[in-house]
Amino acid sequence: ARFMLSLPDTPAVEYIEAVQAAERLKDGYAEYFQKYDVLLTPVLPAPSFSHGQGELLINGQAVNIMGIMSATSPLNVTGLPGISMRFGTSHDEMPIGVQIVGNWQTESTILHVASLLEQVSPLRDLHPNL
Repeated sequence: ARFMLSLPDTPAVEYIEAVQAAERLKDGYAEYFQKYDVLLTPVLPAPSFSHGQGELLINGQAVNIMGIMSATSPLNVTGLPGISMRFGTSHDEMPIGVQIVGNWQTESTILHVASLLEQVSPLRDLHPNL
C-alpha cells in the first residue's frame, strides 16, 4: 500500500483520454463482431523466444521483446474473451501461437473454434515426454 501512495497521480485529462480511447476501441470491436464470429490473430508477431531473452533480431535489427508483446493488449483493455493455443512450430523448434478472440460473453464460440483448430492442427498428436 505504501508503494501505491508513492506513485505520481495521473492527471485527470490523461485519465479521461485513456478511458475515451478504450471506449473507441470497444466500439470498433463491437462493429467488427456484428459481421464476424471470431477474430483470429497471432499471439506474437514472431515465433516464441527463449525465457529471459530481452530482444529479438528482426530483419537485422535488435527489437526489445516488450515492444512486440502487444497483440493481446486490446483484450486486456476491452475485456473481450480470448484464448491462445499452440498451432505451429518455428524452424528453431519454438512454438507458434494463435489467438482466438470473440465478442463479449461468447466463450462457447471461442472454445468451439479452438476445438475445430485443434482437430486440424499439425500438432494435435504432439505430447510432451514425461
